[in-house]
Amino acid sequence: MLTHLDAQGRANMVDVSDKQPTTRDALAEARVRMLPTTLQMIVAGGHPKGDVFAVARIAGIQAAKKTADLIPLCHSLMLSSVNVELQAEGDDCVRIRARCKLTGQTGVEMEALAAASIAALTIYDMCKAVDRGMQIESVRLLEKSGGASGDFSAP
Repeated sequence: MLTHLDAQGRANMVDVSDKQPTTRDALAEARVRMLPTTLQMIVAGGHPKGDVFAVARIAGIQAAKKTADLIPLCHSLMLSSVNVELQAEGDDCVRIRARCKLTGQTGVEMEALAAASIAALTIYDMCKAVDRGMQIESVRLLEKSGGASGDFSAP
């Protein structure tokens, strides 16, 4: 049984040493709502701090690689792939999708969620001077495959 509690009820890292490595894949997303003028500035490449999407993409990739440093009891993983995509959605939203993959003994859901979240926070950080009312929303797991718990696809 996998649990984060030991026999005494204390938090601990799950022991995955007896699990067979399998291909694991997870896709997470986040959205950042903003003023239409803020989104126009980002898309036009007119932000004084530079290419917002490029910086957010790199931040998301770095976050996926450092998830074990951010989330207590999370395993350090050798990710084989991290992909962060950002795109304008409508006139006031950026949709972020982060996919993480590996062949290993534990899943990559937290890495994908961390990537999407940190990319969203990076957009907020870069744009807060022009739009303090931005909202980060809908951070969620969209799908995952591999592992003993089976596949998942959000409705």
